[in-house]
Parts: sequence; structure tokens; C-alpha cells
Amino acid sequence: AANTLYDINFDAYEGEILGIAGLMGAGRTELARAIFGADRIDSGEIRINGKVTHITSPYRAIAEGVGYITEDRKKDGLMLEQSLRGNISIASLDKFCKGGFVKDGKVDIAVDEYIGKMSIKTRGREQLVKTLSGGNQQKVVVAKWLCRESRILILDEPTRGIDVNAKAEIHRLLGEMNKNGTAVILVSSEMPEVLGMSDRIVIMHEG
Repeated sequence: AANTLYDINFDAYEGEILGIAGLMGAGRTELARAIFGADRIDSGEIRINGKVTHITSPYRAIAEGVGYITEDRKKDGLMLEQSLRGNISIASLDKFCKGGFVKDGKVDIAVDEYIGKMSIKTRGREQLVKTLSGGNQQKVVVAKWLCRESRILILDEPTRGIDVNAKAEIHRLLGEMNKNGTAVILVSSEMPEVLGMSDRIVIMHEG
């Protein structure tokens, strides 16, 4: 992005957690947004499976198998006035469509599966997300991209503002994604998190 990122060059591999560390203002979030198409890239290229990919918007990124868990889950990651069902399925509705219609039964089965996988504490799929705890809200955001079966998942400060138990659950899920072949890019200002979870670490400084 203009006047923000310079000489960025790195690889992320499937089945690996790549940690991106650095001080506040180093450009970590800007890098994540650029990869996801939320911010414009002025030069350079992104390759997925060795093929140059033209990601010009989040829509294109999602189509290419990229998911992004933002730093501000309430502002950018969730529809707080909607149900768990709506939030978890929103990025994957094309998977549940046939003849232009959404198959509600398939949506319900998938949503219930991810509520169970994520150990989300809820009364059920129709509960409004705004009524969940912060940790469970974050699990809903992760469930949305797991439901989408993203091949590349970028997580920006995924455990900020959640309790110790929820943090441990998110770390466990990162390990599972790792084993399942997802390329995970973990952006975090918590050095113990970066050191404990990452296979390799990229350090950013002033872009």
C-alpha cells in the first residue's frame, strides 16, 4: 500500500503457521489488509500455489481461498445483530446453494458442526452474536472461515481481549489448522504467542 509497505517478500506454506511480529506501527495490519485485498497494492504480486493471483478486493481474496480475521472483530468481523447461523455461514453461502436457492438444512448442519468444533457456549444457532462473551464471539469469527474451508487464513491479533480459556482454545484450533494443511499467517504483538505458535517468524519494522 502507498507509503506504508516496502520491499515485502516472504513465503507461507500449507501446514505451517507463519508468525508476523513487530512493534505497533510496523505495518503488520497493513500487510494483512493488502494480502486480503482490503487495501490497494501499488506494485508487486501475490502468488498462490505458484500462480500470480490478482486480488483486487476481499471478494476476490475469498474466491481464491483466503480468509482474514481482523483485529477489530466487532467492527469488521461480525454482524452483531445477527445470529450465529448468519455469521458462521455468511462467507460460505455459495457452497449451500442449488439452483439459486440456499439449502437451509445444509446450512444448519454445517453451523451446528462448527459450533461443536469450536466449543462455542451458546443456546443455539439462532442466538444473537451480540449476546455472547468476547471469547465466544471470536470463536464465531474463526468458525466463519473454517466453514469456508479457507486454504490461507490470516489472523490479526486473534486472542486480544479474550480470556485465558478462550485463548487456549484458539491456540488449539490454530494447531489443528496447521495439521489440516491450512497456511496460517499469525499477526500478533504478543511475543509469547508468536514464539509459542509459529513455525517461522517474519519481523516487520517501519513497513
